[in-house]
Amino acid sequence: MSSVCVVGLGHIGLPTAVTLARHGHTVLGVDTNQALVESVRQGRTSFHEPGLSEELVLAVASGALTTGTAPAEADAYVISVPTPVDGDTPVLTHIEDAAGAVGGVLSPGALVILESTVPPGTTAGVVAHALEAASGLTAGHDFWLAHCPERVLPGQILRELVENDRIIGGLDDEATRRAIELYRSFVTGKLVPTDATTAELVKLSENVYRDVNIALANDLAAVSEHVGADIWRVIEMANLHPRVNLHQPGPGVGGHCIPVAAHFLLAGVSADAPVIRAARAVNASRPRRTVELALAACEGVDSPRVALLGVAYKAGVGDARATPATEIIEGLEAAGVEVRVHDPLASGFHRPLQTLDDALAGADLVLIVTDHAGFREIDPAHAATLVRRRVLLDGRNAVDLEAWRAAGFRVRRTGVADGA
Repeated sequence: MSSVCVVGLGHIGLPTAVTLARHGHTVLGVDTNQALVESVRQGRTSFHEPGLSEELVLAVASGALTTGTAPAEADAYVISVPTPVDGDTPVLTHIEDAAGAVGGVLSPGALVILESTVPPGTTAGVVAHALEAASGLTAGHDFWLAHCPERVLPGQILRELVENDRIIGGLDDEATRRAIELYRSFVTGKLVPTDATTAELVKLSENVYRDVNIALANDLAAVSEHVGADIWRVIEMANLHPRVNLHQPGPGVGGHCIPVAAHFLLAGVSADAPVIRAARAVNASRPRRTVELALAACEGVDSPRVALLGVAYKAGVGDARATPATEIIEGLEAAGVEVRVHDPLASGFHRPLQTLDDALAGADLVLIVTDHAGFREIDPAHAATLVRRRVLLDGRNAVDLEAWRAAGFRVRRTGVADGA
């Protein structure tokens, strides 16, 4: 096999490094965070992903995975570092720094792969230039460069890294061929060849598709509330059509990909793209709408207290990056509401989490932001003994409303008229 240097040991980089190590490669995992590097060296992860801890321990114990704070000479490099946004502007500083560091040790014949989500043209532009400037080598002549975007689901990353189809976009045909050769060593799904810019656009299109579809669901939820329908039944029945796949409404869109995809897609692009822009605006407004509904439910209450359930950005995972819960909490607290937060899965959230009973104690409103399956197991009768006011606002269709009504709660659900 080959030696691979993985730059960035976050939610994608670390599972990728472990997977490569477990498939016969000699891997150096690199991150500028010394504490993180030491943690990985000791076989510990900084986030929860099913199966990752066990696989990491085996990879480190076998000697196939080592760690460091700077890249070293290798046959191949995988860059998987964060690409945040500042407002609506993509920040590529981490990409440039990583490419520069790789360029400093790059040897002729090496393969460099960018996995981070980036605006179209970044691989051929920013990354190629940074590598060439640091190495003195030329992309497509002295070394090979490709973009192979990650497309995995948190909670299923180890499985999907192997089973999912991958888009392999080289700067030239030889780069594509070499990248396919590397990924074929562990991927059982299809490896689809293309150019780097197309691969970048494919990744962003996948995420924008979700953003637009969720915005449509949120608009339909507003219409349903107005006409007295139940959006959840509407979606269920509409999706019986073989060519319809409506997504679900909610209190906002979170995670490290979907909320920023539109900004990356349209960065430096003169196209109007009104649908994409409008969809992003709709979804960005949902946390504020949730705050408005929660404040209305607490109207007339002195020193109101809200039990907010769920800060992970989606059900069944502990990932709270870019969660809409943050804006909801800040909006409620700015209005003078005390917020107590509970999430059975979340890790790394910016504020302390409480037990379910502690969050419910004395609450004037129970607000569900994430539809964790465990929330359906909450006993409404027990909750009724803890809260001060029996009021429930379910932003995700997460619980059995009839059971909560039977326990004396006044309930409201996104996409259903108040009192319905």
